[in-house]
Amino acid sequence: MRNVRFVGLDVHAETIAVAVAELGGEVRSLGVIPNRTESVRRLVGKLGKPQQLRVCYEAGPTGYVLYWQLTELGVHCDVVAPTLVPVKAGDRVKTDRRDAEKLARCYRAGDLTAVWVPDAAHEALRDLVRARLAAKRDQLRARHRLGKFLLRQGRRAPEGTTAWTGKYLAWVKQQRFEQAAQEATLLDYLHEVEHVAERIVRLERSIDVAVHSMPGKQQAVIAGLQCLRGVAKISAVTLVSELGQLSRFGRARQLMGYAGMVSREHSSGTRIQRGPISKAGNAHLRRIVTEAAWSYRHRPNLGAALAARQSGQSEAVKEIAWRAQHRLHARYRALMVKGKIKQKVITALGRELLGFIWAIGCELERTTDPKEVRRAA
Repeated sequence: MRNVRFVGLDVHAETIAVAVAELGGEVRSLGVIPNRTESVRRLVGKLGKPQQLRVCYEAGPTGYVLYWQLTELGVHCDVVAPTLVPVKAGDRVKTDRRDAEKLARCYRAGDLTAVWVPDAAHEALRDLVRARLAAKRDQLRARHRLGKFLLRQGRRAPEGTTAWTGKYLAWVKQQRFEQAAQEATLLDYLHEVEHVAERIVRLERSIDVAVHSMPGKQQAVIAGLQCLRGVAKISAVTLVSELGQLSRFGRARQLMGYAGMVSREHSSGTRIQRGPISKAGNAHLRRIVTEAAWSYRHRPNLGAALAARQSGQSEAVKEIAWRAQHRLHARYRALMVKGKIKQKVITALGRELLGFIWAIGCELERTTDPKEVRRAA
């Protein structure tokens, strides 16, 4: 297309630095505008026809609001990965104006890597799932505070009492101290533990409601992923919320790279040097598959809970899940016999588990009829 203009935006909470690169021409700064809807609309009007604009900005804390706004105006926009923007080794000057110019220049040259942008509904689900994760981490910290407080006072639960069960909490509530300050401390720690537990229950109910309102294919993928050992409902929802459409990955190895679970490499000439996993990917996705991979230490088995999750699923999906159990357990045993560190073995299993996740997702996205899913719901 002729007369295409490449626009780089350095986006902050209150301001946006703008630079434009003409096709085959110079790169120039257009100054700074407020990060407001009306200011962005006026900018697009000044730059020309929306069909002739190609806009990019770095992914960051401002999210995808600007992307959605530009898309509604008919402008092609890419959100690029900040870590993959080329950097000159000798460049020691960094300003918003220079950053915007660099984005426009690199965008015109095709040197930037765009990230996947979810729609508003998908972004809302991801925020909800991550809020539950934050609540679970808060729960762990609250329990640690209470447990360590009791330990410092020499208070130990009766033998046979499992920590954080109803019986354990009833024992905690029976504790009394001579000092009023310690009584206040106990009540505060106990209140925080109970508050976080209620918060998690409330968030999980909201996740259930959100899943029922999702498109039919995504509901089918969530149900199908639960056929895998170690992947229950929350894990499946997390996978879908972080990945979106699994078939957007051309092959399983691309998904492994997206999760940052492929080896680092620094090779030159005849020397080939590979290191640990890159971790240059989605940390939430990497955490989920690593947790699920621990289940494959055990020999293949179809327990009652897993059988219930597989009920009503297609034979093709069940076959993939069964192959995953045999393949990953055999891989676990082989690597452990070689004397590998268990944590590294589990990481290797998690990487291969992503391949089975990709296979199930692609199978269900290809074969599911959304009308049938809604009717079943």
